[in-house]
Amino acid sequence: MRRIDELAQALAEGTTTSRALIEDALGRIVDPSGEGSRAFIKVHAAQARAMADAADALRKVNRAPGPYAGIPIALKDLFDIAGEPTPAGSAVLADAPPAAAHATAVARMLAAGFIPVGRANMTEFAFSGLGINPHYGTPASPWDRETRRIPGGSSSGTAVAVADGMAAAGLGTDTGGSCRIPAAFCGIVGYKPTARRIPIAGVLPLAPSLDSVGPLAPSVACCRTIDAILAAETPRPPAAARLNGLRLAVPDSLVLEGMDDTVANAFERALSTLSAAGARIETARFTPFDELPDVNAKGGFAASEAYAWHRSLLASKGSLYDPRIRARIIRGEAIAAADYLDLVAARARLVAAFDRATAPHDCVLMPTVPIVPPPIGALEDERRYNSVNMLILRNTALGNFFDRCAISVPCHRPGEAPAGLMLMGETMGDARLFGVAAAVEAALA
Repeated sequence: MRRIDELAQALAEGTTTSRALIEDALGRIVDPSGEGSRAFIKVHAAQARAMADAADALRKVNRAPGPYAGIPIALKDLFDIAGEPTPAGSAVLADAPPAAAHATAVARMLAAGFIPVGRANMTEFAFSGLGINPHYGTPASPWDRETRRIPGGSSSGTAVAVADGMAAAGLGTDTGGSCRIPAAFCGIVGYKPTARRIPIAGVLPLAPSLDSVGPLAPSVACCRTIDAILAAETPRPPAAARLNGLRLAVPDSLVLEGMDDTVANAFERALSTLSAAGARIETARFTPFDELPDVNAKGGFAASEAYAWHRSLLASKGSLYDPRIRARIIRGEAIAAADYLDLVAARARLVAAFDRATAPHDCVLMPTVPIVPPPIGALEDERRYNSVNMLILRNTALGNFFDRCAISVPCHRPGEAPAGLMLMGETMGDARLFGVAAAVEAALA
């Protein structure tokens, strides 16, 4: 995987062209031995080649829209692209009317000159952390391809595309971990911003109270660049923080439960590395975590808000849904208005309590996911599917409920099963989190 800044430099120096980058990406997508047919729902080959030629022509006369003009990206199938339907990984919306305009996030990436090579596969309607899709197939994690393991979701195709070099980076969405989980399972970096920083206009919703738009990319710096573009900020490399003296909190409950040996070893090794670099690793008790099971017992924001959006489609096309996704959405039918208002009030109270609890710390650390990616075939049983899904979402969903920014950085050694280290920052503390993450990434490398 080549970083975005490396590709931008190569384009500026003339050692590569946009057309060459696009051809390489498209070649990997159509390679019959690869995952392209499952990683993408639709490939924009002709458009991408035309855009690449235009970017090369503009660069020759010093009129390229910016340093990233001509770099290939993947777009999760949840984003509106003008003139195309937005199926959201479903059969239900396969014949939906075309979008009238680009999603804001897509428009901003296009304005910066990035070239979409296609619509990336995803969990149907983004409502699972596993990445399994019965309609379009399930792309496998890059690790142990012979076994075919889940890529993580819901931004499954985006993560696999980036990991396999089918795109330099990609856009995902994150409602409960959908950028960070597939990043951890595919050995790349995934970022969930403070949600309010990046518009979700033109993104098919799952739960607007939790939805956020974020990048998946090879490095922290790549994610920082794309995050800045999405937030209409000037892209700058993250200023790496000094690890010496940083106070990094590790929760003493919940997030460390159920770890397999591989993840536990990678996590402990990462903590030891950071401690040796001078960071202060502090065990902390966060009592707001203890209330979450009861607060979300009826399905939480995801079920209630998803049901509100889907109820008419369920009535007319319910049989076309993945039954496992349909069952999760239908839970929202039983959530009364009073229950929802109680949920809103509980969230406000717990967010305030969590803000007070984390104030003394620079960052909260935990495993992104407590297990390595299981085989796709092992999750055909619905009960197993649901139990593994809840385990995989458990840690990442904290960042969404508490309205935080969070990032997953690989913490495994080359050749090992993928494992992610998640860093959670403060609300609107995105710039600071990128600085800490850059320092952590460098230390772990």
